[in-house]
Amino acid sequence: MHIILLSGGSGKRLWPLSNEARSKQFLPILQGTDGKPESMVQRVYRQIQEAGLGDKVTVAAGKAQHDSLRNQLGNSITIVLEPERRDTFPAIALSSAYLSWEKQIPLDEVVIVLPVDVYADLEYFKTLGKMEKLIKQGFSDLVLMGIEPDHPSEKYGYIVPGKKINGNQSVKGFVEKPEKTKAEALICEGACWNGGVFAFQLGYLMNILAKHTKATTYSQLYETYSLLKKISFDYEIVENATSIAMVPYKGKWKDLGTWDILATELGPGCRGKGLIAEPSGSTFIINELDIPIIALGTDDLVIAASPDGILVTSPSKSPVLKKYVDTISTSPRHEELLWGEYTIIDSTETSEGPKTYTKKVLMALGSFREFSFHKGSDTVIVVVKGEIEIQRYAEGTQKMVPLDTLRIKENEDFAIRSIKDSIFLEVHREV
Repeated sequence: MHIILLSGGSGKRLWPLSNEARSKQFLPILQGTDGKPESMVQRVYRQIQEAGLGDKVTVAAGKAQHDSLRNQLGNSITIVLEPERRDTFPAIALSSAYLSWEKQIPLDEVVIVLPVDVYADLEYFKTLGKMEKLIKQGFSDLVLMGIEPDHPSEKYGYIVPGKKINGNQSVKGFVEKPEKTKAEALICEGACWNGGVFAFQLGYLMNILAKHTKATTYSQLYETYSLLKKISFDYEIVENATSIAMVPYKGKWKDLGTWDILATELGPGCRGKGLIAEPSGSTFIINELDIPIIALGTDDLVIAASPDGILVTSPSKSPVLKKYVDTISTSPRHEELLWGEYTIIDSTETSEGPKTYTKKVLMALGSFREFSFHKGSDTVIVVVKGEIEIQRYAEGTQKMVPLDTLRIKENEDFAIRSIKDSIFLEVHREV
């Protein structure tokens, strides 16, 4: 079995913790088995191993997620980066082509696709083995996981069951996000929520891909990726398939994509820095800032603070957060990269002078960060803690310790190596 994890979306519904640079699946807000914080992607990857599904895992992701995936899952994980966002069908097709053309995986191998941010019990992952078995038996071309509903939700699509054949469940059709009364009727028919989990033989998908592209190598497909139809796997493949089966799963299954669901799962309480709180009820507070939050007598609130902003909301209003965040045009003020992380702590623009912005940068021992040049900007570096080495291709190498200052002019090539765990400021001035 080869597993493709779909890592998509910017996670704006969990603003201000998530942003364009840090999607919700990378937030270390869940509690791991060792009591330490872990992210959704770390949890899913851990559960795959615990379920005995092996290490044949490929993550399909956008370019901006590469460093976060490497930081959280390590260098052994296979990552297929999309040249651009084009929905789930192109992403799955590109990953399947990578397995076939680059990894030389046999066409009769079973591939299972699932979202990287699912929150479920270990039994959910063991259900993947049942899906693999049906594909190997040749029962159908596609096998879907059906989540047995615990209420008539209007948020999910439904898989409508067909006849049972030799104890296996065939699929008759699909209904996308029905109204509550229709959802109640579907549940009475035995319909399940569509959990976005698909199983198929690699050759099945490669035969479909051949109808969408003339590419015969992975590099050709990558270069012509923008020509693939921008459409979901459900609409392009599943709803046009004639041979589909369903394996039901009954257990914990949640989308932690909104603050109301996340706060319910984590429970009331306080997480993060500098918190002084005496909530009177189900208030959830998380703080990533270096300044304190005081919350007294609050009830039924979500309070979240990060360098990108501060959110105060009732859980019931949090699902509509995205439409307000979409109106905010500022770039993310915090980003985690392979070499470390930075936070923009000041940005100033006046009519009297050029725009400046200041970054607080953290680099761990041995980290290396290279620039070809910082186009259109003078840079001043001030070391706060540790020791760094500046490699200037025109001026040579220079070590810097706390309170050392260095100015690097516009378009000058340079790189930074951290000799110790280091903190420094970068002040950029547009010229």
